[in-house]
Amino acid sequence: MRVLIVEDEENISQYLAKSLKAEGYEVDATADGAEALDLIIERPYDLITLDIILPGLNGYEVCEQARAAGIETPILMLTAKDGEYDEADAFEMGADDFLRKPFSLVVLLARVKALLRRGPSTHADVLEAAGLVLDPRSHKLTCDGEPIELTVREFDLLSYLMRNKGTAVSKADLLDYVWGTDRQGDDNIVEVYMRYIRRKIDKPDQPSRIDTVRGVGYRIG
Repeated sequence: MRVLIVEDEENISQYLAKSLKAEGYEVDATADGAEALDLIIERPYDLITLDIILPGLNGYEVCEQARAAGIETPILMLTAKDGEYDEADAFEMGADDFLRKPFSLVVLLARVKALLRRGPSTHADVLEAAGLVLDPRSHKLTCDGEPIELTVREFDLLSYLMRNKGTAVSKADLLDYVWGTDRQGDDNIVEVYMRYIRRKIDKPDQPSRIDTVRGVGYRIG
C-alpha cells in the first residue's frame, strides 16, 4: 500500500512518514500543493493525507482538482484551522474524511485503515440510517423527510456515527473526531451533545434512533 503525505510542517510530515512506514506502508511526501497534484495525477496511490494550508495550492484546491481529474483515491484531510465549516468544505471538495490537529496516532491509523478498507472514494455518498438522510456536501439533514437544523458540532457527531453505521463508536473516538486531542473540559461533553441531537431527531414515546452501547459508546442503524 502506498500513501502520499502532503504536509508543509516538516516535523509532522516526518512523524507521519515514520509512523506509516512502521505499519508497513510505502510513503511519499511533499510540502507543496502544486507538486502534490502532479504526483497524485502521475502516480497510483492507495491513500492521501492532505493538509489544508499549503504553499502552491491549498488542500481544498488540490482535492477539488484531483477529483475533477477523475482521481478516486481516498483522501484524509488534516487541518489545524478552527473554522466551523472546515469539515463541510472538505467534503464539498471531495475529501473522504477529516481530522483536526493535533491528533493521536491511534486515531490517525484507524482512519487510514478504514479508508483503505472502503476503497475508492465514496465522498459523494449521501448517508442514510434510521430514517435520517444526511448530505455532507450541503451540510443538511432530514428526519423522516423533515429538515432538521443542526449545529456544527451536532452535525460532526451525527455524521461520524452515520459513516460508521451499525458499529459501536466509542466516546473517545467521537471526542477526537469532533473536538480533537487538544480539547479542554469534561469528556461528558459527548453525552451532552448526544442529548441535543436526540431531542431533535427522536419522537416522544419511541425508541431513540441512536443506541447507547454500555461500556462502549453509541451506535446508529
